[in-house]
Amino acid sequence: MDNENVLFDDGTHKCVMFSLEDEAQEENSLSVNQFLLVQHESAILIDPGSSSIFSELYDAIERHIDPQKIKYIFFSHQDPDVAGGIAEWSVATSAQLVVSGLWTRFMGHFGLVDTARIVALPDHGGRIRFGEDFIQFIPAHFLHSPGNFSLYDSRSKILFSGDIGAAVLSPQNLNKRVDDFESHRPYLESFHRRYMASNLFCRAWVREVRRYDIDTIAPQHGSLFHRENVAAFLAWFEELECATEHIDEIYLA
Repeated sequence: MDNENVLFDDGTHKCVMFSLEDEAQEENSLSVNQFLLVQHESAILIDPGSSSIFSELYDAIERHIDPQKIKYIFFSHQDPDVAGGIAEWSVATSAQLVVSGLWTRFMGHFGLVDTARIVALPDHGGRIRFGEDFIQFIPAHFLHSPGNFSLYDSRSKILFSGDIGAAVLSPQNLNKRVDDFESHRPYLESFHRRYMASNLFCRAWVREVRRYDIDTIAPQHGSLFHRENVAAFLAWFEELECATEHIDEIYLA
C-alpha cells in the first residue's frame, strides 16, 4: 500500500509505518505517521492518531498481527492527532495505554473509562521488556508538550520522536525519507522555532538520545532521518533557538 512502509524486518522483529491522514491536506498541514512494532505474537502501537482513522488503521494492522495481540499503545503526548482515538482503541483491544503521568487525570475527557489500564510514565521515563529486546521511554518534555516522551526500540534502533523532527510541506514527505539534511532543513525551521519551548530542552533531549545507538529517527509528521542525517538533525536541533529565545518576536508579531 502507498501509505504503508516496512521500516525494519529481520524475520523476528518488524516495524511498520502507516501514513494515514486524519484531515484533508490544507495549507501548512503536516502528514501524519503511525507506527507498529511486532515481535513474535506481541505488538506495540505508537501514536495511533484520531478517531477518524481508527477503522482504517485497525484494518491495516490486521495485515501484520491480530490487533488483540497489541500489548501496549504508546501516546507520546496528548494532542488529538496522537491520542484522539484513545477511547476506540481501549474498547477494541485489551492493550495497556502508556502516557505521561501528567495526562492521566485528563483521560476521561478523551472518553476513556477504564483507567486501570493506564501505564503512567514518571517524568524520567522508563524501560519495558519487549520480547528479546527493550523499549525505552525517553523524556522529551516541553518539546512541545510539558508531558512528552520519545520511544527507542533497541532491536530496530529506531527512535520514534513524536513532533520532534516534524516537517511542514516538505516535498520529501512524499517518499518519507530525508536524502539531504540541508535541503530539508527549511521545512523544519518554522515549526520547531514556534512549537519547541526552549533550547535548554532541546539540548537535554539530544543529550539523552545520544546515549543510544540510533539508525533512524521517525517523527510523527513528515520524513524519516537515516544514518548520517540522524547526526545532522541532532546537531541542528541541539543549537536551535526556539520559542523562549524568540518570545518578543512571538508576542509582538
